[in-house]
Amino acid sequence: MNPRAKQAPRNCPVCGEILALTRLSCDECGTELGGHFPTCDYCSLEADDRETLRVFLSSRGNMKELERHLGVSYPTARARFDTILTRLGFEAAPEEGEGNSEKEPAASSLDVLDSLAKGDIGVEEALKRLS
Repeated sequence: MNPRAKQAPRNCPVCGEILALTRLSCDECGTELGGHFPTCDYCSLEADDRETLRVFLSSRGNMKELERHLGVSYPTARARFDTILTRLGFEAAPEEGEGNSEKEPAASSLDVLDSLAKGDIGVEEALKRLS
C-alpha cells in the first residue's frame, strides 16, 4: 500500500457518525459492487500508526523492539502504542506499578512533551496526558 495514498474519512463530516462502506470498484475492469460492507477498524489508522502496529505484532508484542523501531524511549513508545489503542477504541491498561514512583510523573511529562515535539501526538492529547 502506498503510504501517501489518500484515506477515506471514517466519520461523517455532518453528524460525526461512522460512515458505511457501500460501494466497491475494480480499477482494472471497471466492475462496481454496491451493498453494505463491513469496515476495517485498523484501516482508519494513519499509515505510520498501522506500521507501528505491524512492528509490534510482528515482534510478538515486544515493546523494546517497538522502542528500537520508533527510535524513542520506552515510555514514549508505550505512550505511542497506548494512543493507537485509544484510537481503536480500547482502553490502555496501566503498567504494573504505574504511578507508585515520585520520579515517574516528571519522566512521563518529559515523554509527553517529547511525543508532542516529534508530532506523535497533538496538543489536545498532550494536554490530556499532562493533566
